[in-house]
Amino acid sequence: MGTSEFAVKPLRKLNEAGHDIALVITQPDKRKGRGKFFQCSPVKIAANELGLDVYQPININSSESIETITKIKPDFLVVIAYGQILKMELLNIAKYENINIHASLLPKYRGAAPINWAIANGETVTGVTSMKITKGLDSGPILLQREVPILDSDDSISLSDKLSKVGAEILIETINLIISGKAVYIEQDNSLSSYAPMLTKEIGKIDWSWDVIKIKNHIRAFKPWPGSYFYYDDQIVKVNNIDTVEMSHDVVVGTIHKIDNNGIWVAAKNGFVIVKEFQFPGKKMMQTSEYLRGNRIEIGKIV
Repeated sequence: MGTSEFAVKPLRKLNEAGHDIALVITQPDKRKGRGKFFQCSPVKIAANELGLDVYQPININSSESIETITKIKPDFLVVIAYGQILKMELLNIAKYENINIHASLLPKYRGAAPINWAIANGETVTGVTSMKITKGLDSGPILLQREVPILDSDDSISLSDKLSKVGAEILIETINLIISGKAVYIEQDNSLSSYAPMLTKEIGKIDWSWDVIKIKNHIRAFKPWPGSYFYYDDQIVKVNNIDTVEMSHDVVVGTIHKIDNNGIWVAAKNGFVIVKEFQFPGKKMMQTSEYLRGNRIEIGKIV
């Protein structure tokens, strides 16, 4: 069971390892883009390429879904970035185990968006955990963990790709350990847990009263969605690339202080954020110099 791009490498690795993938379950196709055309999930696309059977229930806990999965008599149920919570009736079907691959070092960052929040909170290390699925949210016993450094150059896209590769590796290791009877289950310390809530569009808004490093982490964390943005004359301006300068100043935060060849200098708590690449509504993403050839940005405006 998986939906997002994060689950694709583990799916392919399972197939390469020679495991019999009886069924791939993913979220229903959704309308996206300006044309509102139906689009398949990355997992469905990969499953079709591999010639695997695909099932897309609206509700994974429906009687039909439970019957479909029960008929397969699976040895394992593997869940990776699927997008629905499984009830206990489903968790009693697999012969050996129900395994989840989660993109954090549990118990930290339980929840829907662990990669994004690890970057946003300035973490320098994250990782991947394989765990037994239980009734609680990402709270089951841990089987394996691998640490992965978060580089300054990482954003959520690049870090997700790295973690997906590690997740694919520990999935195979976890299955082998369980089959061989060598698996060790380690209970999570709930007192150390933290939560990584689902992303919403509102989360992307930049708060210029933050320090410049927090703003930089925010922009790295929320690519490609919800993206980071500020308002200019009631228009949402999406920010894709910045530089930062730490320095003391007496400029009101959020003020466009100056514009030069480097970009648009916006005052933050402890310095300036230099906006280098951005997008106004109805326009493409542009470098500052490109935008200013035919448009004007007002110095002194608070955004």
